[in-house]
Amino acid sequence: MSFTKTTEQSSHYDRLEQMSVHDLLTNINNEDKTVPLAVEKALPQIEALVTQVVAKMKIGGRLFYIGAGTSGRLGIVDASECPPTFGVPFDLVNGIIAGGDKAIRKAVEFAEDDKEQAWKDLVAENISDKDVVIGIAASGTTPYVIGGLEKCHDNNILTGCITCNEGSPLAVTAQYPVVVVVGPEFVTGSSRMKAGTAQKLVLNMISTATMIQLGRVKGNKMVDMQLSNVKLVDRGVRMIMSEIPVSYEEASALLEQNGSVRKAVESYIRIR
Repeated sequence: MSFTKTTEQSSHYDRLEQMSVHDLLTNINNEDKTVPLAVEKALPQIEALVTQVVAKMKIGGRLFYIGAGTSGRLGIVDASECPPTFGVPFDLVNGIIAGGDKAIRKAVEFAEDDKEQAWKDLVAENISDKDVVIGIAASGTTPYVIGGLEKCHDNNILTGCITCNEGSPLAVTAQYPVVVVVGPEFVTGSSRMKAGTAQKLVLNMISTATMIQLGRVKGNKMVDMQLSNVKLVDRGVRMIMSEIPVSYEEASALLEQNGSVRKAVESYIRIR
């Protein structure tokens, strides 16, 4: 397949080592400003993918992200934040990285080149045709990710992807591709920069929109968030106070008794 890897093209800037810190930061920031506009162009693709994820989750399905390197780590970050933010089970949104958990901190050489391993990793998680698998790869050429999606198709599992190269093998393979063309990186080929930012923005959209559609947000508040520290407990108390006419002390007691903002408010309304 012949296509242009815009993420690998030469930076718009040169002689970076001769730039002042001020100029480096200004120019990086100028490049970063282009990313949300690139994401905006992909909104119809993101909408189509989210619609499918929501439909699958409503029948008991789960969401899996698979990726290598930066892309894999971004998927893990998004997946790991869903339980504390939205109060969902830890296995509802899952991040899998080439090379296993040790690759989260340190690169595992050649792990991304194994075209068979992603499917083995998914099988270990009891993947089924109720689930959705989203492959993440800035280049759109990572064998680990492409191979995983191909095996998903063989087993009637719905797939999507997030990539930054138009016409890439990954974009062609996924049933619901999201292609965010961010162009050359400030440091040529360093796709942890603009491409990574684009992937993070899209992941935020996918998980947040999905959870809202599943009823995990009320109004604009995280009513099912886990109360895992003092800051979040205080936030929960104030959420309750904004919903029902109680004092801070009363709201705190309701939260302690019921374990979540949603249940505390529902309990108060039920007994009134």
